[in-house]
Amino acid sequence: MTLPGTDWPGIRQRVEALRAHADHGKVFGAAVFGVGHGFVLEAGLSSDELLALESWLGVSLPDDYRSFLTDVGAGVAGPGYGVLPVRRQTVSGWAWHGDGATMTDPSRIADPFPVARTLNSRIDSLGPRPEKHDFAGEEEWHQAYGVWQAEVDEMLNDPDLTAGAICLCHHGCGMYDWLIVSGPARGTMWSDLRCDDVDLAPILHDDKPVTFRDWYIDWLTDAEVKLGIHPDR
Repeated sequence: MTLPGTDWPGIRQRVEALRAHADHGKVFGAAVFGVGHGFVLEAGLSSDELLALESWLGVSLPDDYRSFLTDVGAGVAGPGYGVLPVRRQTVSGWAWHGDGATMTDPSRIADPFPVARTLNSRIDSLGPRPEKHDFAGEEEWHQAYGVWQAEVDEMLNDPDLTAGAICLCHHGCGMYDWLIVSGPARGTMWSDLRCDDVDLAPILHDDKPVTFRDWYIDWLTDAEVKLGIHPDR
């Protein structure tokens, strides 16, 4: 199944060439303590499976991602520790798998992703992180810090922050990339650095939002350069 302008000619073969390279483990995320993707791609979805997935989600996926799922694979080899694969569940429905996959809420993927971000200003409104030297005793500091951190954690874990999006990649240390599926930012990739108490932000190249296709091809090309592979393009 190929969509006009979103096909992936030769991409699976390029990934396979990387997997066959003796030094492929030098590419970040390819081989890390048993969680690396190893440049392995899962089988692609059939047209019927793709339609079943979208019917279950209640939304059409961005063209480049949906054609990736059928023409390249359902996931794995990719940026970070790989593209989180989507699989049909044994009983019913579908789910993404891997570190960060449970952050995706399938019931809210059809909701518009909020492009007007307020998390950073909300955290700033709490004031600076309590520092030990500002308190008379350690107990008072622990209490103030606990209250402050609990409020920050509640803001960071607000499910509204990622409505309309799919978590697709873990880079390690709590850093993730999301694909926006619904709303005005549909089809773009966003970086999630909430591990550093900051909001999601669009991934940009030359000040332009990066699409799923851009994101994947950029990673693939960088991996080839690192290993000295120069395929015809």
